[in-house]
Order: sequence, then C-alpha cells, then structure tokens
Amino acid sequence: MKKIVYLTILICGLISISGYMPNRAEASGSYTAKVYTDSLNVRSEPSGDSSIVGGLKNGDIVTVSAEEYGWLRIKSNRVSGWVAGHYLKKVNAVTATATDQDDSVKKSSAAARATVLADGLRLRAGAGLNQEILGYLTKGETVTIIDNREGWARVKTLDKQLGWVSDRYIAKGETQTAAVAAGKSKSLKGKVIVIDPGHGGDDPGMIGTTYETIEKKLNLSTSFYLENELRSRGARVLMTRTKNEEKPGLSDRVRISESAGADAFVSIHYNSSEKNTSGILTFYYSNTKDRPLARAIENRLANGIGLKSNGISYGNLHVLRENDTVSTLVELGFLSNAYDESIVRGSDYQKTAAKAIANGLEDYFNR
Repeated sequence: MKKIVYLTILICGLISISGYMPNRAEASGSYTAKVYTDSLNVRSEPSGDSSIVGGLKNGDIVTVSAEEYGWLRIKSNRVSGWVAGHYLKKVNAVTATATDQDDSVKKSSAAARATVLADGLRLRAGAGLNQEILGYLTKGETVTIIDNREGWARVKTLDKQLGWVSDRYIAKGETQTAAVAAGKSKSLKGKVIVIDPGHGGDDPGMIGTTYETIEKKLNLSTSFYLENELRSRGARVLMTRTKNEEKPGLSDRVRISESAGADAFVSIHYNSSEKNTSGILTFYYSNTKDRPLARAIENRLANGIGLKSNGISYGNLHVLRENDTVSTLVELGFLSNAYDESIVRGSDYQKTAAKAIANGLEDYFNR
C-alpha cells in the first residue's frame, strides 16, 4: 500500500478535523511560558471547537501544567484553560523577560573563555531545551562565557553572537585539542531503544517502481544495521519484528515500546509519492515530546548520507500518536523514485543511514 507524505506544519487548532481527540495528557511537569502572539484564545478543552473562556496577549506569562498533543493547559493570574502550544515558548521563571536576562548578564561573574566539545552544539535563545535554536557551534570553537544558570551557560561567539548552550559541552580553559578529545565520550550505554521495521507479513509496504524493491524487506535489513550500531554503543535494543513474515499490529508495536519502558522508539520506513519526489523525511507527532528527537536525527541525516533531507514534518501516525515513548518515524528515501531506489538498495547506504540515526540518538540523549 502506498503511503502519502503529509508535508504539513503542526497547527494545533486543526486537531479536531481528524476526528481524533486524545483522552490523556502527557505528563511533563509544570513550567513557565511566555505568549508570543498578539491575541491568544484560552479554551475550556484541548480543542479548537471548545468554548473560549478568556484570552491572553503578547508577553503574558503563564504556568503550563500539562500537554495534550499540541494543546497546553495553562494558568495565569486571571484565566486558566487550554491554548494552542505553538504560540508559547518555555522561559526560565527567573528570567521571564529579555530585560531580566540582560540584567543577569550584568550581575554575572567575570567572563571566562571556553571551548566547544561537541559537533553541532545548539545555541539557544534561552536557558532551556524548549528555547528557540539560534544556530550551531562547531567542535573546538572558542566562546566567552558571560553567565551561568542551572546547567546552562550564556556565551558570546567570536563573531559576537549571543546565546545559551548546555554547559556539559563546553570546557573552560581547555585547548582545542583537549576539547576535541573530550567530545568523543558520548555513548548510549544503558539506554533502551525500540526499533520498528515498518510493515511485514502480508503487508509489503511500497514496491519499488524501477527495481521492484520490497519495502518491508528493506525496512528490516536497515533496522538490523541500526540494531548492530546501537548495541555497539552500549544500548539495549528491542525489535518490534525480526522476520519478514511477521506483522505486529500498530498497537502491538506501541505496546512493546511502553512495556519495555523504552527511552526512544524509532520506526524505519521507505517512502513513495505519485510525484517524482526524492530524499529523506523525518516525522514527529508531539511538538514537545517527539520533535527534539526527530530534529536531532534529521540533523545527522542531513549531513550527507547519499540522499538529501527534506527536514522534519508533523505526522499523525499511530505509532507516534499513541506512543508514550519519545518517538520518531524516518522515511529514508522514495522507492517511487528511480534514483532513490537505486541508492537505498545498497548496504552501504543503509549502514550509513543507521550510523547517522545512532549519532542523532546520541545527540538527543547528550544535549
């Protein structure tokens, strides 16, 4: 059966159109967030069709207590209810405004030099994983630390760009050589990863239009390469299927992940389109739960594994939507495209893709 690629941006207000409404909220802990739109409706339920109980304006500070697949339950000093999550950004409760951050810099201790230890270290707008990514720093790059806060450092680059980074990946006073050596210490030891080779049994998935490559077989062979790569890095790996004749149900795939208490779930697929589309696509469902993992893996796939990356995309897919585990689904090329099909059939491409995914998982867990 052919899959249709939905290159859509997550718009929380459209969830009700699908007819699916989750009956549980993801537990994520309370945090402070700031409104980034001129006017934001607060609703009684996590749905665009529910009644409006109040409103927020640009710059308002709220407390977020729960998420329900893109909707956030909030409380301010005058209203409580549910809002579309993409209009909020998490902020540090102590530094809810840009002015507060500027003041904290003035009060910080004397600036110190440091060296970046990791490739592609994210430079963020604030001290937190949900803060906007401003850019990336390279291993060995020198920065100046101008503030510190709970595991985060505010730094200034040589070209005078300001931002926040995880202080685990910078080293004060180290030489570039020492920093590069230290940056090799990442591993996946102790992490439980579930690999989900898509389709199987009487469901072949896509069949290549040029070489008649059967997707279910390709998914499985790529998943075995990924399993080997992850095990070599210390991870405990579970497969939702290990034979081409097996066809676990979508709910069974999710159950395997949740029963194992997995740290991450990665579903492996190859794509198709009626158009002559080419390249890789990485899907997420929950903007807060899944998107960081999808972005970390896509960053590695985009580094050049033989096919271009088309970025990340929201996907209303069962194995992501119903999964409490941090999850992503990766489409590693189009079997409907002759060039893609010729590339992905080769073991070299599959091994390279597996290594990139493993690197992305390491990046995600070592942020």
